[in-house]
Amino acid sequence: MANTKGPAGRFGARYGTKIRRKVNNIERKQKAKHPCPSCGEIKAKRISLGIYQCRKCEAKFTGGAYTPK
Repeated sequence: MANTKGPAGRFGARYGTKIRRKVNNIERKQKAKHPCPSCGEIKAKRISLGIYQCRKCEAKFTGGAYTPK
């Protein structure tokens, strides 16, 4: 039996491999730190749907649902 790893590991054997792989890719990009357009540091985090905030300069900006680009 294969190990379930990553964010989609919570689904176990349900929903199929393809869907779980897509969820893994999306959630890894979503939860990563992104570059801030104001200061240029890679410190921006997603705080809600399409809203990001830099942890260094506290700037808030909007972007895509999963990534700011």
